[in-house]
Amino acid sequence: MSVGGKAQTTQTIESNAKKWTLRECVEYALDNNISIKQSELDLEAADADKLDALGGLLPTLNGSASVSENTGLSFNPVTNNAQTTTFLSVTGRVNVGYNVFDGLRNIRQVQRADIAKLASQYRLDKMKDDISLFVANNYLQILTNKANLKTLVAQNEVTLQQIDQTQELVDAGQLPQGDLLEIQAQDATEQQQIIAAENAVTISKVSLAQLLLLDDYASFDIVDSDFEIIDESFSEKPVNELINAAEENRSEVIIAEKNVELAEKDLQIARGAYYPTISAFFGYDTRYTDATSFDTRLADPDNPTTTREIGFVEGTGQSVLSEVPNTETVVVGADPFVEQLYLNDGIGYGFSLNVPIFNGFSVRSRVQRSKVNLERTRYQLEQAKLDLESNVYQAYVDAQGSKKAYEAAQKALESQELAYDYAEERYNVGLTNAFDFSQSKLRYNNAKISLNQAKFDYLFRLKVLELYFGVEPSELKL
Repeated sequence: MSVGGKAQTTQTIESNAKKWTLRECVEYALDNNISIKQSELDLEAADADKLDALGGLLPTLNGSASVSENTGLSFNPVTNNAQTTTFLSVTGRVNVGYNVFDGLRNIRQVQRADIAKLASQYRLDKMKDDISLFVANNYLQILTNKANLKTLVAQNEVTLQQIDQTQELVDAGQLPQGDLLEIQAQDATEQQQIIAAENAVTISKVSLAQLLLLDDYASFDIVDSDFEIIDESFSEKPVNELINAAEENRSEVIIAEKNVELAEKDLQIARGAYYPTISAFFGYDTRYTDATSFDTRLADPDNPTTTREIGFVEGTGQSVLSEVPNTETVVVGADPFVEQLYLNDGIGYGFSLNVPIFNGFSVRSRVQRSKVNLERTRYQLEQAKLDLESNVYQAYVDAQGSKKAYEAAQKALESQELAYDYAEERYNVGLTNAFDFSQSKLRYNNAKISLNQAKFDYLFRLKVLELYFGVEPSELKL
């Protein structure tokens, strides 16, 4: 899953950028993250699939027209007679088709499209939860690094004061030169630690800015505050309550359930190919041609018949005469365009039945694959439930452990602070040397850093529990 990277539409923070809160970072990430935008496109594609499935329930309407010119021996499209000439012909058709029955596959395609859209929505929700956790983790890492830097700077200020005090005592001959060198060495070590801590703060801010698709890393910063632990009893809830809430609110199990429903619909659609299909059709067509035709008609109304010799009497050779119509063949021009369209039109309608008998086991193989896929999705659903239960339980245990670690770090800091105060008093009156005092101060600094790490680790574990319990990503707060 991609959660960072550059986008062509990355936005730049203004030079006087504000300091961002966790909620602002989460909301901004949800609006601009590339992975979320891709999931939103999947949702739009699901809408298109549903529109396509709905279209399968509607009749089809198609029109066609053609214009052609024929030279030589061709069939007149109106008279259907062969003619050796050049003529223009125009034909037009309108066809309506409707799928009356196809094994209910069209209806189940619509149902499948609805399920697929819901699955896409839940995948989008899961993506938002994942991005929110990434943002919260990066945000808390900045807070941890800033707290560590603050601790190191504050302790170095004390070291600098001690250097001045020790220098005066050395100059007065009350302390050996070695004590001054020891404290100066401690100052050099602390300066290195401060530089490393500053780099850690910068890198963590750059990491979060990249996650938010911001490119002005130098100006990006978050709110500086001594965040308190806000535990709305999530870590105190029974683990079974958290698991039940996660099964109702988290998307992992719901996505797996929708995949099972999709597999069931695919199986129904595949089985639908076993049934006959019935379709209805209706067609209308007409035609026009500018070709001339030959017509036999009476030449003279006043003399409609004439006498013609039609044979001879065998033996005598006498001619046999008969009266026949007095006609002649004339060339008739084409009727007007509109009149031909009216006179030459026709319609056709009916039903079509298609019975599948043998198709090379293609239907049977599709049904078999659909059955296998259905069983696979059922196993995946069971695995998703087990994974979610395991993840929630792990998050619960992590939260409990981080809480205990935080409480232990508080006690350790209290003890180290007392030890440091005692060592400082002894050093000031010359009862301990600079090395022992610097070691006590180092343990005190480490205890403060450990408390910072334990505190913000506990905060992150609480955010994980909140998401599992159904808190909206944008509602995460410190």
